Amino acid sequence: MNREQLLGSLRGYVSEAVVSAMSRVPRELFLPESLQSRAYDDTPLPIGGSQTISAPHMVAIMCDLLDLHPEMTVLEVGGGSGYHAAVMAEMVGPTGQVYSVERRPELVARARENLLRAGIKNVTMIEADGSLGLPEHAPYDRISVAAAAPRVPEPLKEQLKVSGKMVLPVGSDYQELYLVTRTNGFFVEKKMGVIFVPLIGQEGFRERT
Repeated sequence: MNREQLLGSLRGYVSEAVVSAMSRVPRELFLPESLQSRAYDDTPLPIGGSQTISAPHMVAIMCDLLDLHPEMTVLEVGGGSGYHAAVMAEMVGPTGQVYSVERRPELVARARENLLRAGIKNVTMIEADGSLGLPEHAPYDRISVAAAAPRVPEPLKEQLKVSGKMVLPVGSDYQELYLVTRTNGFFVEKKMGVIFVPLIGQEGFRERT
C-alpha cells in the first residue's frame, strides 16, 4: 500500500483534519531503514527495544477520538519513534505543543532525530516514567497513551484539564480503548478492542525480568 491508498482508506472513518495531518507526516522517517518500504502498510511495525510503531489506522482513530484543535497542549505517554506525536503536533499547529514521554533512552534519542528530520518543532521528547504523567507542564487539554495500562492511572487523570479528553488502552490479556472525558468527574467510554504493548511504570505494569 502506498501513502495515497492508505489515506484514502481512512477517509470517511476519521475526520478530514486527521487525514490531512497524516498526509503531512512521512511515516517512513519514523521507521528503521530496513522497514521503510513498508511505511504505509496498515500494521504495527517494530522500532527496537520490543516496542512498535502503531498501525496508521490506530493513530488515526486515537487522534480522531481526542478531537485535537490548534493551540492545544497535549501529553503523550509512550512516545516510541515519535510518529504519533508528529501527527498530533500537526493537528495542534505551531501555537500548540506536544510533550511526549518515553522511558527508553535509545528511543527518545531516535525520536528526537526523526522529528528533526521531519521538520516537526512543537514536540518535546522527555525520558521519564510516563505512567506518572508530566506534572510540570500540566494541566493538559488532551492526553494520548500508546501503551496498555492495568487501569486509568490516577496521575494522568489529575493532569487533565476540566473538559479535557484522554484516550488510552486498558487491560492485560484483553485490552479496550477508553475515552476519558473530565467534567465535574470523569466519564469513561469503552470504544473498541485493541492490542498494545504494556505500559511499564509505577502506575502501570512491572517490567518482566
